[in-house]
Amino acid sequence: MTRQRLLRLFMALFMTFTATAAVNVALAGPAAADGCYTWSRTLRSGMSGEDVRQLQIRVAGWVDSGEVLAIDGDYGARTAAAVAKFQAGYGLSNDGVAGPQTFNQIYALQDDDCTPIHFTFAEATASATCGSQASLQGGAVSATQVRANLIRSMWRAEALRRKLGNAPLVVSSGFRSVACNAQVGGSSGSRHTYGDALDFTGTPSLCTIAREARSAGFAEIIGPGAAGHSDHTHLAAKPTRTWSAPQCF
Repeated sequence: MTRQRLLRLFMALFMTFTATAAVNVALAGPAAADGCYTWSRTLRSGMSGEDVRQLQIRVAGWVDSGEVLAIDGDYGARTAAAVAKFQAGYGLSNDGVAGPQTFNQIYALQDDDCTPIHFTFAEATASATCGSQASLQGGAVSATQVRANLIRSMWRAEALRRKLGNAPLVVSSGFRSVACNAQVGGSSGSRHTYGDALDFTGTPSLCTIAREARSAGFAEIIGPGAAGHSDHTHLAAKPTRTWSAPQCF
């Protein structure tokens, strides 16, 4: 083989290697920055920190039936399983490790105020009886905690929406101040006053929503057949599990 042919072969191999490396860097590179929260490292089992907690909030609706994912900042087996379900739900490689592809999918799903793209604070704080509750004041907890609870509830609702084939979900009631809750005849201690309850009407059917919500991280599901819930399905987070929708289960 002549020196010239060896040089051409070397150059061809060099260019192939360079192109392959560039592709690999593009595929494995960092996720894009985001207006709400930006992850700066790949997360996997055994890790902990605020970045894990932020991830848990986004994948808390991707759990087994009856499960409520702990938002504790520890990347354990249940967090890995939730991440894997989230990844599978959006057609990603479902290895349970949160890297650039997973984070970019989350970025595509959230607005700069940290709410998921299909739900807003405006709809989660509106009341036909009391008017806007957008100040988040007067609840059973501080306005800061109400906001955090609403975000968690909306991310669970976003997962539910995806599991229902991207069916639009209509929020009929979200946060209520204690005074507003009393005005509309809500129960004492209602999760609406904590900001972690959302009521849904319309389509899909109320029973379809109630049944699917069992695997979307909601601990309180009240719907058709329960007193006062013939026209909506109530989904909330709470320390103990309550399911009451006799016409559905």
